[in-house]
Amino acid sequence: MKVVIAIDSLKNSLTSVEAGRAIEAGVRKAYGSQPVQIVVKPLADGGEGTVEALVEGMNGELRSAVVQGPLGNDVSCSYGYLPETRTAVIEMAGAAGLGLVPEELRNPLYTTTYGVGQVMAKAMEGGIRHFIIGLGGSATSDCGVGMLQALGYVFRDKEG
Repeated sequence: MKVVIAIDSLKNSLTSVEAGRAIEAGVRKAYGSQPVQIVVKPLADGGEGTVEALVEGMNGELRSAVVQGPLGNDVSCSYGYLPETRTAVIEMAGAAGLGLVPEELRNPLYTTTYGVGQVMAKAMEGGIRHFIIGLGGSATSDCGVGMLQALGYVFRDKEG
């Protein structure tokens, strides 16, 4: 018997792989001494775990950058690099995610995607020009304005 387990993360409790390993333990217990081959693979929907899933599935590598989090504090954001296509894989959740904001401070009017742009800039410094950006798990609704500001864009109102 071969069992493939691919489950998305369980928000604020288990990563995709942790959830998969828990299911694996249950399957092994259910099968007892019977032989069973179990494969656990990460799965994501564009939010948390997207980098991990694509890096593993596409033979990429993990990189990281210290960037401004959604509240302006420094956070370490992991991102993926896919050498075959020279593509960076970035999760909004890693730089501007809801999990980076304490519950009592969750207000999209005071959060930013600036760190996402910083991750992109870091990747661009290394020659990367292709990006896959998972938008799930965001703590903000700034429409990417913060990201664009980190990349050098300037926004003005009608008074300049």
